[in-house]
This record gives sequence, C-alpha cells and structure tokens, in this order.
Amino acid sequence: MKILTAILLIVLLGIAARNLFFSFRAQSADNYADTSPTFSVTEHLSGPILSEGVIFGPTGRAVNRFVARMEGSWDGANGTLTEDFTYANGSTQARKWTLTLGENGNLTAEADDIIGKATGRISGATINLRYRIVLPENSGGHTLDVDDWLYLTENGTILNRSEFRKFGIKVGELVATMRPAAPSGE
Repeated sequence: MKILTAILLIVLLGIAARNLFFSFRAQSADNYADTSPTFSVTEHLSGPILSEGVIFGPTGRAVNRFVARMEGSWDGANGTLTEDFTYANGSTQARKWTLTLGENGNLTAEADDIIGKATGRISGATINLRYRIVLPENSGGHTLDVDDWLYLTENGTILNRSEFRKFGIKVGELVATMRPAAPSGE
C-alpha cells in the first residue's frame, strides 16, 4: 500500500510540475519582455480587423470554425473593439470590448459576457488577458476561465491562442489569426 501511495504521489507531483513549468499556463508576460515587434494596442487593434479561427473541444478535435470582422478605435488610453463572429455551424455572435490602458503595460477590458474585468499585460510582442466568460446558452451557458494570448508577428499579423478551463480542467482552446482588413464596403 505504501508503494502505491508513493507512486500516486510522484505522478501527482509530476502533473503539478508540468502544469506549473511546462504548459501553456506556465508562460508569463515577463517571458516576452524582450521580444519584438513591440505590440502597440492603439496601433495594432485599430481600424478594421479580420480574424479567422478554430475552436477545439476537450478531446482536441475542432468543434467549430469562425470568421470575425472586428473594428478597433481609441481615444487616448480608452478604446473599443467590436467583434462580429460568423461560425461554421451558422450561428452568429457580437461582442463589444471596452479597453483601458494602465501604467507599466497593464490593460483591463470589459464586455457583456465577461464576469468582472479582464486583466492583462502588454509585454514585448505579446498581450495576455485573463478573464471569466459566460458562454451563450446555445453553447451550454457555462462560465469558463480564459487565458488569452495575442502574439504579434513581424508582418503585423496577430496570432491568438486561448485556453478555456472549468474547475481548473482544460475544456477547450481557440487558435486564430487577426490581421488588418479593408474597411467595410470596399
């Protein structure tokens, strides 16, 4: 019995170490402080933006795809980012983020389906936001913890990767691109 308990303890410690040091959640904004190009929220999240992405479920399989038309605008340290999603399953969704830049690269954001405020940090070529989101009823209505990363590439494309967790267990992931788009009507 002692051997079985010791093996179980080693396995649990191994899983905890992996999650703390070798996983998506283990990265921090400080890891990217010296990366470039520098992510300027007021520049790179302004104007029309086209986003295309895939949502993966808990098994790692793609469960939906989307195209989103976004529009960002700024007035000093305050901005808005509207998102209009069209999903491959035919559903649509709209979200409007209200963004506020703080000191030392800090950022907060609010939206109707976010509980409280999203908090984050801009560092080098990245932005990290953490928040709680309430899914639409047609997606189960669950409340999930989100770890959302944006990575700016040299050509101005933004890669977005997000993990969704419930009770600490990964239940989904989003991978998307975001790039400047032609204004609507062109």
